[in-house]
Amino acid sequence: MRGIAPPRQVFLPLIGVVLFFLAAMYSFARQQPSHDPVGSGQRENLSYSKPASPQAAAPQEKAKTPLPKAPDGDYVGSETCITCHDDQNRRFKNTVMGKVMLGNPHTPEEARGCEACHGPGRAHVEAGGGKETIPIRFGKDSPNTVAEQNSVCMDCHSRGTHMFWKGSPHESRGIACVDCHQVKQGVRVSVSSDARYSQPLTDNRGVKLLQPELCLQCHQMRRAQLQRSSHMPYREGKVTCTSCHNPHGTPNPKQLIQSTTNENCLSCHTERRGPFLWEHPPVLENCANCHEPHGSNNPQLLKVRMPRVCDDCHDSSRHPTQAQPLSSIKNFNRGCTNCHSHIHGSNHPSGSAFLR
Repeated sequence: MRGIAPPRQVFLPLIGVVLFFLAAMYSFARQQPSHDPVGSGQRENLSYSKPASPQAAAPQEKAKTPLPKAPDGDYVGSETCITCHDDQNRRFKNTVMGKVMLGNPHTPEEARGCEACHGPGRAHVEAGGGKETIPIRFGKDSPNTVAEQNSVCMDCHSRGTHMFWKGSPHESRGIACVDCHQVKQGVRVSVSSDARYSQPLTDNRGVKLLQPELCLQCHQMRRAQLQRSSHMPYREGKVTCTSCHNPHGTPNPKQLIQSTTNENCLSCHTERRGPFLWEHPPVLENCANCHEPHGSNNPQLLKVRMPRVCDDCHDSSRHPTQAQPLSSIKNFNRGCTNCHSHIHGSNHPSGSAFLR
């Protein structure tokens, strides 16, 4: 007798139950720890690699500490120098250069400390001292040439504001870095008002004198100009020589920081910058056409007094330049700017004559 086939609704749930138990057993088996005598953590480290040789490990160690402290060759180390030159070390370690070289050097050469500038010191130590045994000496009594002394400084100071030192006016005239800068020397304290108000809080400075006195040792003509009645506020301490000039050289005329004289002046005198609807050509060309920037006996730093400063360009085509009676309108208060007050430029639609 043929049996009756079970309905499809019976087989489908049974198949689902079987699949569920198979999946559960497989998942349980995967979670059980396998027999691992060395442990899974150690198994990851079983891949043996040959230990790096000292020569191969050297670059990595050098990358971490590129500043060898141990002396090598003819170098004896700064610790040896300090045994005799402790007073100079006391001043040097508190300077910016000293803090870098002794505390946080960036290159192996900086890590040499004293010998980074003065050269290897073994011969000096073995001779028991003496200036003659120092490879590089600085100052007027140095047997080294100015170029040799400056090259030591340029090994580090060759970028930024010192980029154009080669071929600069100071370099071409044989000026040494130590003529203006100092590293370990004592500070000369002034007895003027400058000592009361402008002296630094520390005796560690990078220059031998404060500005502008440092520059005026050579630029005597500028010293005379600064004593005139109308002068730039150098004596008052509001500006210094390096506010306009870079003594280490620039690609600009007169070692100016800005590319032109006008750009230098307009960095402070912004009200004269313009652009104006009516421009005054001499002003656009050069401020020094009318003004003497360092000092003058005339008002407003003018090269000559009014009206003669205007008469240099404006001849007798309009206002006559010959002598006039004192009652003449052209001599009113002896100044062209009494009428032409906007002499640097005007934005008035009718301001072609720069009138008030």
